[in-house]
Amino acid sequence: MPAFEAVIGLEIHAQLLTKTKIFCGCSPAFGAAPNTAVCPVCLGLPGALPVLNRLAVDFGIRASLALGCRINETSVFARKNYFYPDLPKGYQISQYDRPLASEGQLSFARGDGTAVSVRITRVHLEEDAGKSLHHGFADSDRATYLDFNRAGVPLIEIVTEPDLRSAPDAAECFARIRETVVALGVNDGNMEEGSLRCDANVSVRPAGTSALGTKTEVKNVNSFKFLQKALEFEIERQIATLEAGGRITQETRLWDTTRGETVAMRSKEEAHDYRYFPEPDLPPLIVDASWVSSIRADLPELPAARVERFVAAYGLSEYDANVIGRLIPGGAQYFEAVVAAGAPAKAAGNWIQGEVRRKLKDLGVDDVAGSAVSAQALADLVGLVESGVLSTSVAKQVFETMWSTGRAAQDIVKAEGLAQIGDEGALAALVREVIDAHPGEVAQARGGKASVLGFLVGQVMKKTGGKANPKLVSELVKRAVNGG
Repeated sequence: MPAFEAVIGLEIHAQLLTKTKIFCGCSPAFGAAPNTAVCPVCLGLPGALPVLNRLAVDFGIRASLALGCRINETSVFARKNYFYPDLPKGYQISQYDRPLASEGQLSFARGDGTAVSVRITRVHLEEDAGKSLHHGFADSDRATYLDFNRAGVPLIEIVTEPDLRSAPDAAECFARIRETVVALGVNDGNMEEGSLRCDANVSVRPAGTSALGTKTEVKNVNSFKFLQKALEFEIERQIATLEAGGRITQETRLWDTTRGETVAMRSKEEAHDYRYFPEPDLPPLIVDASWVSSIRADLPELPAARVERFVAAYGLSEYDANVIGRLIPGGAQYFEAVVAAGAPAKAAGNWIQGEVRRKLKDLGVDDVAGSAVSAQALADLVGLVESGVLSTSVAKQVFETMWSTGRAAQDIVKAEGLAQIGDEGALAALVREVIDAHPGEVAQARGGKASVLGFLVGQVMKKTGGKANPKLVSELVKRAVNGG
């Protein structure tokens, strides 16, 4: 049997962080009582005319530029016609053949350093549909409830070319797009509430061939992990079907987290099934060069560019720069503030990835902006370690006190007598006590068992409550063991 390869393209729907819906003044906020954030426009009542939200267009342009897309001077809204219970108008206002933007590119590196490049086909504006509620009611076994609050919520849909060849690459692509739209401030990245979700089109074909196989669509996945698992299952299912002599049916499928498999939902529609035609109540959207230039000038530094800068400007390793610059929310801003306050970059990075991140995780806080130790306070603590006033172990104790009390590191060290002991004479006396108390271990060390030296150093550190200079203690222990 031939080997198969997967062919994957993504369609990502991102809710825009506007204060009103895309074509009316209703609130798009999540969590309102059902059917309270609605009006004649978003319910599609006769005579109600849509008016385009300018900020939604701004946000769409912002995301498109960040994804390397060309902004089309003229784009057109269309009616996408289909019947669904939570689509009150019987059509969705979207964009089809003339989208807001097209021809973009997203690149990232796998863990092994190999580059992945994904073409962005288009970014277009559209309104969301309402929501069908199938569970949670006494009669859910025989009735579906409808909440139209989500109808008219502004979205951008980001569509990629089928350039992805594995489930992990697809999950990483989704993650990179999420971090981009969140960094831009156009989307909150909240997948649990449905403000960011992904549809994946997947097919398989014999490796080395170029013709596309019959695709299925895995619909409305709201987790990187679930996207990867759903695609892994679907790829294996399609390969097994073809190897058994069967045929793939073009259909929409859902990921069932409980069963760990995709399940058929409906046959997959083609574009002609939606009977697209221009929206008669909305004129073409004209975006001139000055509008694009003003938004381009206001774009923030994106995470991938920040990682490159951290490596070049601060001498961080690629790994450290990636963790601080991309993976820890608020970590980049906090790191640069700590460095600006006087801490060496490498030491600042180590503390943020270590003690600060650990403390936040213990408290269930994601963003470093929630740190109870300010950037200046952490820089002061790092300075005490770098200058030899505090050992690292004692500094960690001081950090805990700083977090719980808000006191400055210097004040804690002074009040509790925690300054590192660096007096060679005083430490030499303690070393002699340890050497005399452990003749067996000393003999093993002299016999070449290097690991015993660590034990002896630890005993000296224990006598000083961790306040001794560990480097000096190590030198003194080696000297004493060797008869110096």
